[in-house]
Amino acid sequence: MEIRQLNYFIAVAEERHFGRAAKRLHMAQPPLSQQIRQLEEQLGVRLLDRTTRRVDLTAAGQVLLDRGRRIINEIEALKADVYQVGQGATGVLRVGFSGSATYGVMPRVVRWAKETMPGLSLALHGEMLTPAMEEGLREHTLDAALLRPPVASADVEYRVVAREPLVVALPSFSALAVDLPVAVHELQDQEFITYPPDSVLYRTAADLCRQAGFQPRIAQVAGETSTLLSFVAAGGGVAVVPAGVRAFQLEGVVYRDIEHSPQIELAVAWRREDRSALLHNFIDLVVDVQAAPGSPGGTPVPPAQERPARP
Repeated sequence: MEIRQLNYFIAVAEERHFGRAAKRLHMAQPPLSQQIRQLEEQLGVRLLDRTTRRVDLTAAGQVLLDRGRRIINEIEALKADVYQVGQGATGVLRVGFSGSATYGVMPRVVRWAKETMPGLSLALHGEMLTPAMEEGLREHTLDAALLRPPVASADVEYRVVAREPLVVALPSFSALAVDLPVAVHELQDQEFITYPPDSVLYRTAADLCRQAGFQPRIAQVAGETSTLLSFVAAGGGVAVVPAGVRAFQLEGVVYRDIEHSPQIELAVAWRREDRSALLHNFIDLVVDVQAAPGSPGGTPVPPAQERPARP
């Protein structure tokens, strides 16, 4: 029994008339009658009781009609699902992201994905450092990542989507917690709460201090942004973080601009070899989120400034 024959039979069974069924199927009546006879021969049963006025279903025909409708509906649903997957409209993506992105771009990415890609399911892995995300991409435990460049692996491609300045997180009782930008040299006598030494933000903050003529005094290392800020709130020191972290308001912590702060990049990264339509639709979504007015994740990167792909 072929799907085509099943569709022919359903049309006749629903119309209870060969002429009307043929018209519905946009075919002549004799070939339709022939196809139904062939189907009955293949199944070894009579499906229809034919009279000059109408067509009635036998008990076997009623079973075939009921089950056949479900089969056709399942086939149509399967075709739609396969098409949606092929077009990158549905599926699961495992996405890693830095702690600082947790409070800036990621809430908007998740919201936009829910609204514009309802077939996409995101498995989120937060508070990750760039080296760990690189490894996750290489080892196929992540499909995409929002990280701070640069990356070391030639197997990982990325696109810079925003740039943002650094700010300093201070205990609210600090003498520097006034409504004025802070010069880096003013932090010389402060103890620092930092990200781990292999993180991009650690290296950036350390370079900033060295350019101001001093080595930062590290009081505590924290891998998670929320933990880092909790130490700041407790008076354990100051922390240099991306401006997007301002969205995380914690009692006891104030944020102040840093004079002449460098711009730190935020990028969406993926395996160079991955050509998944779903993945690249997600990459486009992240770019759109950053380009939207009011994005908290930094200044969007215009197309002309996008980082070219590695050769």
